[in-house]
Amino acid sequence: MSTKTSTGFKLSVMTLAIMNVTAVVSLRGLPAEAVYGLSSAFYYLFAAVVFLIPTALVAAELAAMFSDKQGGVFRWVGEAFGPRTGFLAIFLQWIESTIWYPTVLTFGAVAIAFIGTDQPHDMSLASNKVFTLAVVLAIYWLATFISLKGLGWVGKISKWGGMIGTIIPAALLIILGIVYLATGGHNNMDMSQSFWPDLTKLDNLVLASGIFLFYAGMEMMGIHVMEVNNPGKNYPKAIIMGSLMTVAIFVLGTFSLGLIIPAKDINLTQSLLIGFDNYFKYLHASWASPIIAIALMVGVLAGVLTWVAGPSKGIYAVGKAGYLPPFFQKSNNNGVQRNILLVQGGLVTLLSLLFVVMPSVQSFYQILSQLTVLLYLIMYMLMFAAAIALRYKMKGAVRPFRLGRGNALMWLIAGVGFAGSLLAFSLSFIPPSQIATGSHTVWYGVLVAGCVIMVAIPLIIYAMRKPSWRDANAAADFAPFHWEQPSKPAQPQNPNSQSSAAQPSAPTAAPSAAQRKQNNNTEKR
Repeated sequence: MSTKTSTGFKLSVMTLAIMNVTAVVSLRGLPAEAVYGLSSAFYYLFAAVVFLIPTALVAAELAAMFSDKQGGVFRWVGEAFGPRTGFLAIFLQWIESTIWYPTVLTFGAVAIAFIGTDQPHDMSLASNKVFTLAVVLAIYWLATFISLKGLGWVGKISKWGGMIGTIIPAALLIILGIVYLATGGHNNMDMSQSFWPDLTKLDNLVLASGIFLFYAGMEMMGIHVMEVNNPGKNYPKAIIMGSLMTVAIFVLGTFSLGLIIPAKDINLTQSLLIGFDNYFKYLHASWASPIIAIALMVGVLAGVLTWVAGPSKGIYAVGKAGYLPPFFQKSNNNGVQRNILLVQGGLVTLLSLLFVVMPSVQSFYQILSQLTVLLYLIMYMLMFAAAIALRYKMKGAVRPFRLGRGNALMWLIAGVGFAGSLLAFSLSFIPPSQIATGSHTVWYGVLVAGCVIMVAIPLIIYAMRKPSWRDANAAADFAPFHWEQPSKPAQPQNPNSQSSAAQPSAPTAAPSAAQRKQNNNTEKR
């Protein structure tokens, strides 16, 4: 079994943790939860308990368990349920990220629109579909170009871009909220609302179910586990560090945004920038608004870059083992999955054209976000189920990071994660009452058809695979599943075996000419 990596570049624990925060945290999601006021804290904490923490812990055990093998979620699910289901899992991880790009890049377009100092003009520009489409495509293809330069570039830009565009703005937003309240600013958050939400109105819970997407991505770094020194120890450490930072940013950031903007005025794509504008105006520092807009745009680029480099790298490694046609196995001189990135870019471009048929940028943003949630949650349910199954199918496997001594804790944590994912999956089909999404027929049609088609595609590809798709060199590095490894026959218990082994064996007689001829004929046949 080969344990070598595809590159000599190594990611540090802090770099991996920052990449996790960059991939998981996006301040663009704060407005969607700020409309819930105090109850938004319940949703964040609930999702953290039933999804983020189970995902981080389960992914840590699986990644450490298979740290010497390629494939990421394909390996985890495939070892439990076979290569067909494993391929389905990693395909969903890749395709959902492809669908997700236009939504996060929409926020990047809004950030660019707010670089100006005239808020009404900025808001109008941010609502312009043509402007949004142009910016989405420009940022995405820039991220693709950087990804083609290799992992070293991605790690550096993701780390510093995450600091500049996500962590620093998040900390600043929280500080601004504290200063605003401390200096007598008006609290626009409805404090009469209960911490406990009204769970009887399902259409009010759809945006809340989107929190699961905010927390998605903690498992993605499993694809990079072979680029980390001592992964059995350092990967779980980076996951836990990233999880703690993520929860703090989301809860405190949402409250800070709710303080400055009334719930009735919140817009999913613009309110974060408007919130910063309002804070800076309150402090007579409007000059800072363009700076924060540029920083947020850098954060969007870093987040997209992390995702462009992640799932596409995973499905590329799996494809070279014989699961994708040779066209998708091509790489450039830096060893980067060139053709997959180009195909991915084509799909993002086509999806972005939906801007012209949806009633608004906000409705486009929401329907693609919900489809992303649905596809990703299918993958997560497979991952949680696989973690439990592997406790029985690979009992003797070495687990450098293990949840509990027995299986009870794994059943509890993975079971809670599976149940939480199933709940969010069911809620995601309901049109939200807070947003005009157009025809409900279109809403249901896009979500149902999208799920069916995206699940069917990898199953069809798997059924059509050919032996010629297998790259012999890559297959040698792609470790076999545990049931494919040859088992060692048990040695017979011979009381004289020790003394016999110590003695040299008698030389074997050389084969006769007739025997050599017969052996050669057998080999030819």
